[in-house]
Parts: sequence; C-alpha cells; structure tokens
Amino acid sequence: MRDIKIAPSLLAADAAKLGEEVCRVEKAGAEWLHLDIMDGHFVPNLSYSAQVVKALRPLSNMFFDVHLMISEPQKYIDDFIDAGADLITVHTEAVKSTYKLREIADYLHSKNIKAGVSIKPKTSVEEVKDVLDVFDMLLIMTVEPGFGGQSYMADMEDKIKSAASIAHNEYKHLDIQVDGGISLKTVSHAASCGANIFVAGSAVFNASDTNAVVSELRRLASDAYTKR
Repeated sequence: MRDIKIAPSLLAADAAKLGEEVCRVEKAGAEWLHLDIMDGHFVPNLSYSAQVVKALRPLSNMFFDVHLMISEPQKYIDDFIDAGADLITVHTEAVKSTYKLREIADYLHSKNIKAGVSIKPKTSVEEVKDVLDVFDMLLIMTVEPGFGGQSYMADMEDKIKSAASIAHNEYKHLDIQVDGGISLKTVSHAASCGANIFVAGSAVFNASDTNAVVSELRRLASDAYTKR
C-alpha cells in the first residue's frame, strides 16, 4: 500500500497570515504543503512567486509540493529549487513535448528534487503514459485549474482508476495525487479509485478544527484506499 498523504493547498489560506497558516496545518499533522504557482496566462489567475515559497521554507518542515500552473515552466524551475521545493510538478499541456518533459524530470532528479507531471480534466492519462517512468508523481486535476473552492468532478474518477492501474502494474514508484474539490465528502471517492495524495484547500484552511479535519481526511482516505 502506498502512503496516504494530506497536502493542504495554500491557495485557500488567509493571505495576510501565510506563515501562521502554514504552521497551523503542520501542527494539525499534514505531511505536505501544496503551493499553487499561477501566472495569469496558463491559467486565469495569479498566485505566489518563488519569493513567497522561499520566505515560508524556514517556517516549516513539511514537504513542499510546488505545482507550476505556468507557461514555459522550465524557465522558472531553478527559482523554485532555490526557494526550497521538495517536489515540482509541471503540466504536460504547458510543456507539450515528451522529450522536454523527460528533460525536466531528469534535471529535477539531478538536483535531488522529486518530479511531478499534471494533467487537466480534458487531458487523458494516455497522453502522459510514456513519460511516467521518469516521474515520481502524476497529478490529476479534479477541477479546471486556476481557482480554489471549485466542486470535485466525479467524472475524473475513471481517469484516477486508469492512472492507479498503470502505477500498480507498470510503475510501482508512482504516486497518484488529486487536486480539486477534495473534502470529507469526496476524499473517499478519489481514494477508492487509487489516489494516495490528496490536495485539500478550503476543507482544511476553512475548518474550525483543523486537526480533526486533517485526521479525518487521512482516515477516510486510508480506509477507502485499503478496501478498494
């Protein structure tokens, strides 16, 4: 069984208290911190820079999961490596080349950084299958990327199942992450399809009892993943 991890998305945090918010979810037991980087071009929104990631890095021992939702991500990878990323995920739709995707993964590994590749809802798993041997994680978007607080797209579950089957049968090193609308109501569905890393924004940062929500997300995910 792959490890179950909860990755609160900083996009849903109080922007005026980012340092405090990071410490809050770490104390609640979250293993990863998901950092959405958006450029207003690849997706219709703007968010954090490498400088923000660098400022937060000394405040936390969490695994920094940096999700580049930007055009030409290869131009900025060094900035996020230097800022303290532990894993950097790029979108296949932004790179558009199997060769370049492999090049990015190899470069990240040469810097001791884990590599992730992400697909939007309209992109099939088959479109990235040929590069999954060099990536550590496949991120399946369960909303259209760009804004937090959207509803989970249940029609992405066949895609999660397909990715999990590939991971089980061919690439046993591969983690499957889901991002979008993950909450206490939806996490079991994604886990039962084979996802093992769960990005949850509003469900965690808007919770009155953060500790309880992180713990319950993990319990629900673990139970569903084990029983599938």
